[in-house]
Amino acid sequence: MARKRFDDSNCSVARALNEVGDWWSLLVVLHAMYGTRRFVDFQQELGIARNILCDRLSRLVDNQVLKKVEVGEHGSRCEYRLTEKGRDLFPIVVALRQWGDKWNPSPEQAPLDLRDRETGKPIRQIEVQNIDGQPLSVRDVFVKESVPKTKKAV
Repeated sequence: MARKRFDDSNCSVARALNEVGDWWSLLVVLHAMYGTRRFVDFQQELGIARNILCDRLSRLVDNQVLKKVEVGEHGSRCEYRLTEKGRDLFPIVVALRQWGDKWNPSPEQAPLDLRDRETGKPIRQIEVQNIDGQPLSVRDVFVKESVPKTKKAV
């Protein structure tokens, strides 16, 4: 059964998942955040089949999460680099990592110890906050009904 696409969905989460929500795409983005840029390096680090990696990189480029940059003479080599849109996924990836470390930790090794490059101090847990910086849980928020966008008459 084919998965329904939510390109026109009112749900921004569904639309975002269309762009980066599958297993391999998020891992490609994660490794791009670690500094991986070349096709062969993504393939080696992820252990991913060439056809799947090619598809995910193409989709991430099409969705402007990554950009393909020619770096070799006469376009003989290219690299994949995060765009601003891709870099904006950083807090999502960190939050997902923190959630995974809490609820599905590795039995063999300790979680990655992410640190602030400038101070060397550990980073805080990602949390949703109100406008005054106070933490919020799912029970503390509601969805405000919005006025739907109307199509302009031609």
